[in-house]
Amino acid sequence: MLKDPSTKYRAFPPVDLPDRTWPNRTITAPPVWMSTDLRDGNQALFEPMDAERKLRMFQTLVGIGLKQIEVAFPSASQTDFDFVRRLIEERLIPDDVTIEVLTQAREDLIRRTFESLRGAPRAIVHLYSATAPSWRRIVFNMDQAEVQAMAVRATRLMRQLADEQPATDWTFEYSPETFMSTELPFAREVCDAVVDAWGGTPDKPVIINLPTTVEVSTPNVFADQIEWMHRHLTRRDAIILSVHPHNDRGTAVAAAELAVMAGAQRVEGCLFGNGERTGNVDLVTLALNLYTQGVHPGLDFSSINEIARVAEDCTQLPVHPRHPYAGDLVFTAFSGSHQDAIKKGFAVQDPEGIWEVPYLPIDPADLGRSYDSVVRVNSQSGKGGIAFLLENHHGITLPRRLQVEFSGVVQRETDAVGGEFTVDRLWSLFEREYITPASGAEQPWVLRSHRSDDGANGTHVVLEVAHQGRPVTLRGQGNGPVSAAVDAFNRSGLLHGDLRVDDFHEHAQTAGAQATALTLIEVAIGKAPPTFGAGRDAHIVSAAMQALVQGVNRLVRRDAVQAAA
Repeated sequence: MLKDPSTKYRAFPPVDLPDRTWPNRTITAPPVWMSTDLRDGNQALFEPMDAERKLRMFQTLVGIGLKQIEVAFPSASQTDFDFVRRLIEERLIPDDVTIEVLTQAREDLIRRTFESLRGAPRAIVHLYSATAPSWRRIVFNMDQAEVQAMAVRATRLMRQLADEQPATDWTFEYSPETFMSTELPFAREVCDAVVDAWGGTPDKPVIINLPTTVEVSTPNVFADQIEWMHRHLTRRDAIILSVHPHNDRGTAVAAAELAVMAGAQRVEGCLFGNGERTGNVDLVTLALNLYTQGVHPGLDFSSINEIARVAEDCTQLPVHPRHPYAGDLVFTAFSGSHQDAIKKGFAVQDPEGIWEVPYLPIDPADLGRSYDSVVRVNSQSGKGGIAFLLENHHGITLPRRLQVEFSGVVQRETDAVGGEFTVDRLWSLFEREYITPASGAEQPWVLRSHRSDDGANGTHVVLEVAHQGRPVTLRGQGNGPVSAAVDAFNRSGLLHGDLRVDDFHEHAQTAGAQATALTLIEVAIGKAPPTFGAGRDAHIVSAAMQALVQGVNRLVRRDAVQAAA
């Protein structure tokens, strides 16, 4: 028998922090955002970005509002080195943006890194070295003292090289790579040592970046680790505490949010969660989560579709249709109950009030998304979604009983043909069912013409119709054209009972001189259940006459079907 896989692993030990405070905190302001799309994200691609795609992505990140952007690992390739030089020499870095570059703790790589930054107005130089036990033992074959000495030696060299280029405003960043798996006292000891070696001060703080290089525990444990470091770093006032979560356990967003609650001031990540293995933390989700809590993220995602398309083009990776906020389907409801709740929510939503539309945690319009795809119809959909689409795309507010009736028509059609019903297909079905002009022998009643006159005794109507293909003239009188037309049908003796109108609605489908009226009329004969007819015409009375005749036709056809059954 195979060995139980769970016996190969051990649970990550909890942090001894009984007086933790982060669970009682809320996020009231955004962290400092740092994009690593052009470095960590780029190295994770099947085909790394060329210079033009990197520049396009850089400009997109600037447009979003990111002020710190890790642009390259300049000692790793000539492409990265040349890209940094291009940004500097062509003056492509806005005055309020600081570029960042990464280097390992090797002298040749560090010198190459500083060479790439010559002439930069501002720069963050990011040093990393692994500190966890497995890496010390397996990768470096070093003990704790040797690992710390390597980090300090590299930091001092970087301080020296920075001093040789005083025209650049330098910021030093250090990451104890694999922090999440590192003993906390040792992580603190290394971080304190590099802060001292650089000479960090409250006026010129060092960025200490604590990554979940490989995510090995739950987000609450990571939050405990961050709070422990936040409390125990010796020169905390000379440090900007940063986190760089990866998504190996699928909880990077939660880890980042809890880390901010625990004392982190800065977050590194990528758009849409791109990055090594399962990716870096997703900056889009993190930022837009803040919006839903009433906190402005300080980033502009008001054109989320455009940003997603740029990211897809630059990375050659798709944005998943279910990706939070940005996916093509995340604001889409197919379920009938969801659609009904959304429709009711839109009906009562105050444009200036708190957003309270059910099933939509954020207003799609705030992201530059339209409401076109919020409701889509398939066999799982109901009356609310159908009514929402017809109202938003054709200006028709279906009365509730017509919603119920037409949803049954749509259900039968979707069950028969399957797939999704587009708005155009839905409207065609509505036209076929309720509005199709009465012509041909298949229609029990065909309206040829009508005229009405108002007199002292009300309105007199004359309807020229064809009944079962035979010309008939109907005359009636009432307090308006519709009631007079109903009287005309009842006087004809050609219906099996008295016709009545139970409901009447008029809509203007277009505006101006070419305005078209759409009339919905609910009709019934005797005690039989009512049904609807619809008429469309430039003249309101003509639309009403058409709707009445279509309603009568639907009643007659329904009775014939029931009689045949």
